[in-house]
Amino acid sequence: MTDIAVTGIGLVTPAGRTAECTWDGLLDGVPTAARDVRLAGLPVDFSCRVTGFEGPARLGLAAAREAVADASWPEGGWEGARVAVVLGTGCGPGGGAARGVSAAEVSTELGALGPSFVTSGGCASGATAIGVARDLLRAGTCDVAVAGGCDGVPGRAAAAGLGRAGSLSSRTFDPAGASRPFDAERDGFVLGEGAGVLVLERLADARARRARVRAVLSGYGASAEARCVPGQAGVDPQGRGVERAVRAAFADAGLAPEDVDHVNAHGSGGALDDLAEARALRRVFRGTPPPVTAVKSVLGHAGGGAAAVEAACTVLTLQHQAIPPTANLDRLDPEIELDVVVKSPRRRPVRAALSTSFGLGGHSAALLFRTP
Repeated sequence: MTDIAVTGIGLVTPAGRTAECTWDGLLDGVPTAARDVRLAGLPVDFSCRVTGFEGPARLGLAAAREAVADASWPEGGWEGARVAVVLGTGCGPGGGAARGVSAAEVSTELGALGPSFVTSGGCASGATAIGVARDLLRAGTCDVAVAGGCDGVPGRAAAAGLGRAGSLSSRTFDPAGASRPFDAERDGFVLGEGAGVLVLERLADARARRARVRAVLSGYGASAEARCVPGQAGVDPQGRGVERAVRAAFADAGLAPEDVDHVNAHGSGGALDDLAEARALRRVFRGTPPPVTAVKSVLGHAGGGAAAVEAACTVLTLQHQAIPPTANLDRLDPEIELDVVVKSPRRRPVRAALSTSFGLGGHSAALLFRTP
């Protein structure tokens, strides 16, 4: 199979408006959740916001600009007809209109005249977009792909609905401590927003133009639960859908579990979701998986953009050889047998890393990255 290089990263998150600022915020491990004036009066009135941006399209555009600059593509330096834009998004403000606009605005801004579309697979949307973009490159449909995801905190009605459904943490007395992946006292996720974008190229092409290769995208896997229940994520309690996606990614990459040194987990803070993910990982890795982190503890849950944000963070872990800590993990759920990184970054050799995502509708996706 053709190796695909990651040559650029763009991140806009509640921890910072660039990849570097976001990475520094993750290493500090300080949660970004706070009272949100736009949710005032609702039972759950806090979120993780990105200041200075309105709507997911703006977030995606800013992250795409950074990623292209990071990949050292000069303005007008590529053949636009050979550049694709694939963005994943969920159900942020604007609904379907916002989803289409996010890809259209990025294509317009970058002069990308190749395939341009969005993927919508719940909270796995961003990972799905990256996987589909990888396939376009392998098929020869394009030479460069700008891929990732973006989403915003939903409007008041949607936020209220999620709160009534019990999906959100109700820790209103302590917003900063509300996102608690894998903790024994977790009670739901925290609304967030953000964008993560990668520039992907065939490895041989990246080396030919002497681009810096941050990582190699080695494997992609996806699955569905085929058990969608309205108002529920649809995740199997045993995590079988997650497991299928992860095993597919391993098969695609030609890697074995023992080749992987880190897992960037979906880790939403949901009581059932975290347990299902932990069970799936333990089966795949035949025991305790390699060190795990959950960046939603700091950034909140960016909906359809979360998987792309986490993919970009996984690439940064490979680059810096450091695993960010999971915030707010005071007492590991005794049913969750994982080696979760807490308190401070863990610096260790990381040759390959797995990023897992799943969400509404029972969609799961997994991405495997390795060092160049």
